Amino acid sequence: MNIKEKFTKFQENMEKNVWGLIPMLVLVLSIGGIVEIVPLFYIDSTIEKLTQEEDSINPYTALELEGRDIYIREGCYLCHSQMIRPFRDEKERYGHYSLAAESKYDHPFQWGSKRTGPDLARVGGKYSDDWHRQHLIEPQSLVPESVMPAYAFMEKSLVDSSITERKMRALSKVGVPYTDADFQGAKAEVEGKTELDALVAYLQVLGTMVKFQEGKDYRE
Repeated sequence: MNIKEKFTKFQENMEKNVWGLIPMLVLVLSIGGIVEIVPLFYIDSTIEKLTQEEDSINPYTALELEGRDIYIREGCYLCHSQMIRPFRDEKERYGHYSLAAESKYDHPFQWGSKRTGPDLARVGGKYSDDWHRQHLIEPQSLVPESVMPAYAFMEKSLVDSSITERKMRALSKVGVPYTDADFQGAKAEVEGKTELDALVAYLQVLGTMVKFQEGKDYRE
């Protein structure tokens, strides 16, 4: 009996014998867990270190934060990832690969692999506000082949400004460095703004907070 036949027989036995399968799963998962967890004890941080010139990462403004919540509420992440991989084809299409540092104030972060639509990690500043508004109201008017649903209702739906400050205070509890001035100005910043205004503000800030140096590998 050759190695392939022995392995096949072993696999068949494991699939048929639950009491043999359980310890085997525990063993395999333990090895995988150790490989992922142990390195964390030997590194200071999983977030890349940026120079003062590169780093302009700030917490979302009140309006951007409300836009992000709308983005999550409408399930935009189900079709759009915000994670550019460190591969040439990704860089050529979307821009510099994503850094963990860019998402340090995101709760939850929007990294993922689902791309029914394009990745949005670097969409900020790529199009005008008017383009985004039209695209959200009637996607097919700008991208005929798009399967994205229309969000025209957001143009008439106002942001609930009464809870924005509470959202920001909650985020401050998990390390987002909002200030008293941010809390005090939160309601005024979003009052009278539509959900469309907020979502466009959020989209326009994506990927704009790091000034990348050409040729630098931030994974080192």
